[in-house]
Amino acid sequence: MTYCVGLLLDAGIVLLSDTRTNAGMDDISTFRKMFVFEDPGERVIALMTSGNLSVTQTVIAKLAHEIDRPDAGPEASILRAETMLDVAEIVGRTLFDVSQALRTRMRQMEQSASASMILGGQRRGGRMRLFHIYREGNFIEATEDTPFLQIGEFKYGKPILDRVVRPTTSLAEGRKVALLSMDSTMRSNLSVGMPLDLVTIGRDACRIATRERIVPGDPKFVAMSEAWSRALRDGFAAMPD
Repeated sequence: MTYCVGLLLDAGIVLLSDTRTNAGMDDISTFRKMFVFEDPGERVIALMTSGNLSVTQTVIAKLAHEIDRPDAGPEASILRAETMLDVAEIVGRTLFDVSQALRTRMRQMEQSASASMILGGQRRGGRMRLFHIYREGNFIEATEDTPFLQIGEFKYGKPILDRVVRPTTSLAEGRKVALLSMDSTMRSNLSVGMPLDLVTIGRDACRIATRERIVPGDPKFVAMSEAWSRALRDGFAAMPD
């Protein structure tokens, strides 16, 4: 399975994904689920994927092919599209087409062609935007009322996001709350796991601000996880009966 979370903040965007892929109890692998396409200073686009791996990898391959095709126009290439809304429509259309093409064959093999994506980024002169794109090609967008989106095993990491994340949350705080949301998910669901990929994008920079891969045993992540566990235990103990 998967857990990916994206935050749309006044200061920028925070994106975090795990890398564990589970095709059965004895078939657990590591695959990247975050993909970044960048023309620094002009536009930056990040995609996180969840669902059937063959569907999501085919979608990413097709998007990359259009980027590399010299004669691809703004209706096909996400690095030539005029707006982030146009980018969302290209990604949604590609996801739908791939899902439809594979669905019949995969049903015969009793497999699902379901997949979804989180798309975030900004083009020069436009505003930052964050979308959740469904396999049907339609999408929803993060707003001031709900400035975060999740895909995959989202239920375990949602409570802290509901309580903490606001548009005014800083990038540093957004990074921390995203990691704590991931930590809660990994503790409750073994199908989500490290390494983790984390990206931050500053408002109006149109480029990646920071990019990290957090591996098992990372001392800072372990310390943060243990501190959060202690804070929860101490808070619980301090509550009146």
